[in-house]
Amino acid sequence: MNRYLFCTLILVFLACCIALPASAVIQEVTLKGSVASLSASANTVAIENPLRYGCSYPASGSPVCTFTPMNTSALTGTAPDPAAFTMFKTGDPVVATSLGGAGETWIALAKLFGSRPDQEHVTDIAGDATTIPTPLAGNYSLVLDTNPDCTTCAGTICTAGSASVVIQSDGRVVANRTLLPGGVLTFNGRNDGSSVSVTFVKGQALPNTCPQHRAGIVGGVQPVSDYIVRVVPPIGMIASGAEIPLPVASAPPAAATTPAQTRKSTSLPVVVIGALGVAALVLAARRL
Repeated sequence: MNRYLFCTLILVFLACCIALPASAVIQEVTLKGSVASLSASANTVAIENPLRYGCSYPASGSPVCTFTPMNTSALTGTAPDPAAFTMFKTGDPVVATSLGGAGETWIALAKLFGSRPDQEHVTDIAGDATTIPTPLAGNYSLVLDTNPDCTTCAGTICTAGSASVVIQSDGRVVANRTLLPGGVLTFNGRNDGSSVSVTFVKGQALPNTCPQHRAGIVGGVQPVSDYIVRVVPPIGMIASGAEIPLPVASAPPAAATTPAQTRKSTSLPVVVIGALGVAALVLAARRL
């Protein structure tokens, strides 16, 4: 291999890296506040006194994730699902995630349960439950992953033909099923009066499993889905409107940065692909 050919290969490789779509290019903002108003006719929900969710990454140890005040008194956005107007009322504490900036388009709304910040849990979610970082009440958690309908893809997004839904109790799988749009998975097998119900309304998925797409380079706009989640807390969690603390359960190291409701990663980041390619080209150069 001569040096001219080597330089040409580098230029081609860099051009390919630039052409690859980046993953999750639309900003998601998660915040906490209180429901200020709801308008079913305008399909909007306003949240007052918002606190923005963010994480800091120290040189050693786990990330520290907190909600901090925003420089605004209220934010308004469209509702992710009509169920929000029966699920919430004015004054309810809420965690919300919007797409494309703060407010404007809510892709998830979750009702908070608990009397103090360190005791907050979620009982109800409308929208994309994978974007809510606050854990579900009763030590429940969900693993949600959509499956593409390969005949309905546009760019890097397909309509989801189904969703794989897993319900966990104390980290143990207690129910799982693949749901078609409108399908419901329910679990009430504990002896504490608690239950979890998950409805897959509709969704989007990456086309990484579709034969017309090459696996490993799928990216672009992140898929967004719509679920309705309802949790009945265990008996004894409510006492005069205040939550009784649950036993502390050990969490995996990634819990600080991963929502309690998770979806599977389906593509290798472009940065990683680029790093591997550059390393290979450097090794080739040393052999010249």
